Amino acid sequence: MIRISGTGALTVADSMCERFAAGKSVMDVPGGRTARVRIKDEEDAVLDDGVITVFRAPASYTGEDVVEISCHGGAYITRMVLRSAIVHGAIPAGPGEFTKRAFLNGKLSLTQAEAVMGLISAGGKSSAKAALSLLEGSLSRELCRIRDELTDTAAHISAWIDFPEEDVEEVSHEVLGAALNRANKAITVLVDGYDRGKLVSEGINAVICGRPNVGKSTLMNLLAGCEKSIVADIAGTTRDVVEESILLDGYTIRLSDTAGLRDTGDVVESIGVDRARKCMAQADLILAVFEGSEEPKKEDFDLIEELKDRKYIAVVNKSDLGQKIPSSLFETAQAVVLISAKTGEGFNELRSAVLTALELNEFDAAAPLLAGERQFYCAKNALQAVKEAEEALYTGMTLDAVWVCVQSAVAALCELDGTSADESMIEGVFKNFCVGK
Repeated sequence: MIRISGTGALTVADSMCERFAAGKSVMDVPGGRTARVRIKDEEDAVLDDGVITVFRAPASYTGEDVVEISCHGGAYITRMVLRSAIVHGAIPAGPGEFTKRAFLNGKLSLTQAEAVMGLISAGGKSSAKAALSLLEGSLSRELCRIRDELTDTAAHISAWIDFPEEDVEEVSHEVLGAALNRANKAITVLVDGYDRGKLVSEGINAVICGRPNVGKSTLMNLLAGCEKSIVADIAGTTRDVVEESILLDGYTIRLSDTAGLRDTGDVVESIGVDRARKCMAQADLILAVFEGSEEPKKEDFDLIEELKDRKYIAVVNKSDLGQKIPSSLFETAQAVVLISAKTGEGFNELRSAVLTALELNEFDAAAPLLAGERQFYCAKNALQAVKEAEEALYTGMTLDAVWVCVQSAVAALCELDGTSADESMIEGVFKNFCVGK
């Protein structure tokens, strides 16, 4: 499908297509309607038999006249239809061109525009649902609510200061403090939820680690649902990082199976151990595997000590062979799960433990979420400004000082939603879009 948007979209499409149905042309097609057409190439010879859909401004995605040309989707035909559009006056779209036009024409807020990219790149049900909620305006509505109350607060302060002779209601410290407190709490919810929302939208980095021969690769294959890692009784079989993306209850998890952690004189295996530790350092969650049928070894104690300040689940494997390792050993773990990676016993318990450890078992994908570092940075600035306004109020500073802080908070929220975005920031948002979205 070739999409053309802009004031000349209908003219370009009309010049590309033969007349149809009693001499009518593209210019005669009403908005929201389709028509079967014969599409011409750059030399005006018939190239394809297709369908056009016409959207007339402002009732279109971009807010402009839009024509979508559906052709037979071979690479050659599509390329030639696109070339014909350019020859007849169209200009190739840049990254995110159509969504950018929708934003500039007031069809989408900036946060909704960013949600389009999130929806395109969604790797699972939860990330798609979260992106769709943002596209439908959940974050925009929350930002508007907070911003409107702060704007009203700033206006009241300004009127009280600037027009003392008028009949303006006095600014009550209690009322002002309550308004600032509400803004503080609302923005804090957004800021505190960012990391969890990021896990949903971008995926979770999980690393499987442990000493050799405890069943790490067998666990990897169980979670992946296929023979992803080589399984053998020989210690040191896995020497590099084996990666696989899986879906767990609708969440995307980028799973890494790593080399067994031990001191070794083997140069190649040593490199694998170093890579394993690098993966562990970057992980959102670590699945630390231990063999339950054996007494704990030095490497097990070393691993527990290494992970004491990290988010990890102790996966006690080979539960089908008996239990010799005490659960009390894992006091710092988010959870201890007994499992047989060979038979699959304990898999459901492990799945539940992963969601609980990441605080995703009660995650509401329809709630307002910050998507990306730009939004997070703006929200943090807004929160800081509100806190400074509260401090100014309660330390006895003048209302002028409070007003300045409230205005700063409003400005940060406007920047977040694109209400006062400058050109460089807009370009930064859309440069990572794919062409044609």
